[in-house]
Amino acid sequence: MGLSYVVTGGGRGIGRALVSRLLSDPETAAVVAVELDPAALDWVTDRRVGIVTGNAAEESVAERAADTAATAGTLAGWVNNAALFRDASVDSAPTAEILELIATNLTPAVVGCAVAVRRFLAAGTPGAIVNVSSHQARQVVPGCTPYATAKAAVEGLTRALAVEYGPRGIRVNAVAPGTVVTERYEQALDRLGPAAAERLDHEMRLLHPMGRLGRADEVAAAIAYLLSPDASFINGATMPVDGGRTVLTREPDPA
Repeated sequence: MGLSYVVTGGGRGIGRALVSRLLSDPETAAVVAVELDPAALDWVTDRRVGIVTGNAAEESVAERAADTAATAGTLAGWVNNAALFRDASVDSAPTAEILELIATNLTPAVVGCAVAVRRFLAAGTPGAIVNVSSHQARQVVPGCTPYATAKAAVEGLTRALAVEYGPRGIRVNAVAPGTVVTERYEQALDRLGPAAAERLDHEMRLLHPMGRLGRADEVAAAIAYLLSPDASFINGATMPVDGGRTVLTREPDPA
């Protein structure tokens, strides 16, 4: 029996790239993609991709994903990638809204980690969890308080679980991408119009010392590495996959 994985937010962007990356490994028996929007998985044709539709923040959805993965192979890895970015500031948004937005990005990671840990322990097999954080967990821009707070908490969760469950064969790590060209990024540019889109894209490139934005497959490669036996002594780490953005620490143009 081969290995199986669960990827939340597996339909688009980094999640989709990761599903494809994991399927390229001959030892992979199945990858279960969890998606809130069924249309996001219209591209799936490989029978090794299990589809679970629902909110990754709901434990019943996560349990269903774990069951699907377990029937196809030995559950070896779980990736908490599902997220939603929405600006909000404490001076203009109700506190309840701020807390709700924090929960939107933190709860799926907590639920995914909890279900994965329980499954690894019950099976008596080692496992790896990777949480997708963001450069904004450490390098914040105005307006992103809920998202930055949630991602900082995700990194804290990563360290806590690594310490608690490392002795039991479970590794927990995170990746922190910079700005990555995804469908969401391209849609944001389209909404601006040509001139404004060109300016924004130029500004975003200046934030990264490599002079370009990241690709989803580059982040997927880092995640796949952390899931693999090659990373067997990496635990509790947050790996920047940001082209040096957090090293440069250049402030974005407020305009």
